[in-house]
Amino acid sequence: MAQVNASESLWEGEKPCILVCQHRSCAMQGSARTLKAFENEALSDFTVEGSECMGQCSSGPTVRVTSDETWYCQVQPEDVPKIVEQHIKGGEPVEEKLNPRIHLRMYF
Repeated sequence: MAQVNASESLWEGEKPCILVCQHRSCAMQGSARTLKAFENEALSDFTVEGSECMGQCSSGPTVRVTSDETWYCQVQPEDVPKIVEQHIKGGEPVEEKLNPRIHLRMYF
C-alpha cells in the first residue's frame, strides 16, 4: 500500500486520487477495510491510495477526493459503493458523508 502525504498537490497529467487516511485514529475506526473497499471498485480514472494523517482525527475514517477536493468523514466499507456511484461516476457528492468541518452548509 502506497502512503501519500495528504497535502501533496495534484500534478498536471496525473489521475485524480481517492485518499483514505491510514493513520492511528482512522485505522482504529476501520480505515484499512474502507481502503480495501475502494481498491475493489473498478475506478480506471482514479488512483486509490492510503495516506498519512489528514488532520481530521475525530471524524475518521477520512476520505479525500482530489479531483474536486471533496472530503468525507466516518466512511465505512458499506458507504463506498454509494460514493463511487453517486460521486465518482455521477459527479454528485454524497451529502450525508461530507465532512462538516470542511464543507460548511449555509442555511438561510
